[in-house]
Amino acid sequence: MDKEEQMKIVEEMQKVVAQMKQDDIDDNPASADEYFVCTCCGEEKSVAGSVMYGDGVVLCNDCVLLAEVGLALGKIKDVQGILDSMEDVRLEKMCEFIKQDQKTHEN
Repeated sequence: MDKEEQMKIVEEMQKVVAQMKQDDIDDNPASADEYFVCTCCGEEKSVAGSVMYGDGVVLCNDCVLLAEVGLALGKIKDVQGILDSMEDVRLEKMCEFIKQDQKTHEN
């Protein structure tokens, strides 16, 4: 697969994932203001556009894009591949949360 084909896949996936988010908001406007912690990136993200991939694995819209592009391009074989590749990011977010929580409780 050449670069042009890869870019076409990425652009198509961007459109699909953006539409998923918009569809969720159209169906339930409150979903734009409901948040959860993404299993993949560890960030608190909007429920709109998120996808449940299995037992407790819920990806935010941004990570859905990463996962679906990775799958389409053959860079990962399953969602576990994106979870594994994002492990350092998740750990960093958890450390930031713990530090912030400690500061809050010190004051």
